[in-house]
Amino acid sequence: MNTEAKLRKLDEIFQTLGKTAVAFSGGVDSTFLAAAAKRTLGDNALAVTAVSATLAEDERIEAVKLAEKIGIRHVMLETDEMNDTLYTANSAERCYFCKKIRYQRLVAWASAHGYPWVVEGSNVDDDRDYRPGLRAVAEQAEVRSPLKEAGLTKAEIREVSKQRNLPTWEKPSAACLASRIEYGMPLTPERLKQAELAEKFIRPLCKGQLRVRHHGTLARIEVEREWISKLAEPETARKIAKKLKELGFHHVALDLSGYRMGSLNQDLEKK
Repeated sequence: MNTEAKLRKLDEIFQTLGKTAVAFSGGVDSTFLAAAAKRTLGDNALAVTAVSATLAEDERIEAVKLAEKIGIRHVMLETDEMNDTLYTANSAERCYFCKKIRYQRLVAWASAHGYPWVVEGSNVDDDRDYRPGLRAVAEQAEVRSPLKEAGLTKAEIREVSKQRNLPTWEKPSAACLASRIEYGMPLTPERLKQAELAEKFIRPLCKGQLRVRHHGTLARIEVEREWISKLAEPETARKIAKKLKELGFHHVALDLSGYRMGSLNQDLEKK
């Protein structure tokens, strides 16, 4: 099936669903999904952003701006996964517990406000990575994944986003702040904020993907390989180390392997 046929199928899915709430993070996929929902459903489409300590402030602000650009009504919904010890224990099932809590909250809110369906932005490529959160999505009968159902890939979503003038078409893939914290180390607002502020400081010094992985007293910086030498320059490295130590890290390391999606999952694979 070519891309045009997939887009027609996506429109058909929305037409079948009718009034729909879009789980909206402001990332590549959810922005494309929200814009497609607005395009097909008009005012029957609503964007909902889950807000908790795992959402970086810059991402929250950007989500508001993107919703305004799309022209879709936008709601910020507080979620309470940080109060659940199964989630904050930060096991390999962390994402499952998070998604379960969030989608139960989102479905309940949507239903109470007249939206019988919730849609989320998984695409067909997501099945290639370790994503326990997808199980939680599958367990919610009121939650659908239209991009995956239409057969759209990440590359197709980026290309069509570009054609439709969505600014996220070249936005690096993002993940919640919890993805920075080493498995087994309890999630706390303080640790999440450490990772957020560390990345905010480093972001102007490089382009593309950036992650500061939190290993307790050690901060491990991942950037795309072409930026490793730039961050390793003595003066730049000194400034980064000084800032991250001010944030509470004792040791600062630049990962010479560069950015890898889900690099913390490597230990799980070994086990």
